[in-house]
Amino acid sequence: MTLLAILVGTVAAGVGSVWLAALLAFAMLARFTQHMLSLAAGALMATAFMHLLPEAFESEAGAHELFAMLLGGLVFFFLLDKAELWHHGHEHNHSPAQEAGHDDPAHHHGHAHAHHHHGPRSGGWAVLAGDSVHAFGDCILIASAFLADTRLGVITSLAVLAHEVPHHIGDLVVLRHTSGTSRAALVKVSLAGTVTALGGVVGYFLVTQLQDYLPFFLVAASSSFVYVALADLIPQLQKKLGFRDTVAQVAWLLGGIALVTLVSSLAH
Repeated sequence: MTLLAILVGTVAAGVGSVWLAALLAFAMLARFTQHMLSLAAGALMATAFMHLLPEAFESEAGAHELFAMLLGGLVFFFLLDKAELWHHGHEHNHSPAQEAGHDDPAHHHGHAHAHHHHGPRSGGWAVLAGDSVHAFGDCILIASAFLADTRLGVITSLAVLAHEVPHHIGDLVVLRHTSGTSRAALVKVSLAGTVTALGGVVGYFLVTQLQDYLPFFLVAASSSFVYVALADLIPQLQKKLGFRDTVAQVAWLLGGIALVTLVSSLAH
């Protein structure tokens, strides 16, 4: 049953986020992109600080070792982002979206797993390859959460889904530009999202062999979520806005936290 739950959670996070992103990007609702960033930031922080980290620290693992893992994870994702930015700085001067006259905030949405899509290096397939690797890694983390507790797995799946939506909006914009049609872009990104199932299965068998290290897997997941929220999403929200827009931004951020809390209560 745990493996089935992992498969459902990973596919829902991977493919579900693509279709929700398509709804926002292709159904003339892209104006909610900034709100989705706020929602994702709240959900990620709540998942890390209210669920994953407490679960890890309730184990027999030492606090010093777990904090060291958290610090190492944050530094690792920082270096990964720097490497990706350095690489793109040598490969690109501007993005396809900018060439097409688009200034989509979601197109500039980065990720802790080196997803700064300033444009595909060799067409849309580079974006798809990056999405596949990213989905594989995220869903190993989802599998870790399910193995610790089903409630944590559900929350983590929803958090991944929430923060992947703005990311996939950017992917769909790029692929629509390179593929020529919205349908082709949606099919390609959806196929990349199915890699989540493979990541979930691998995660299930990997983590079951390393149960003693499960708290460290949970802390690794937390470091990813904290990095994405604080180093990527929050800075995009820190811009001068009118009072009404600021209230809406904060409300969506709190909504993300409330969503995670609600799902946790219902699952419990």
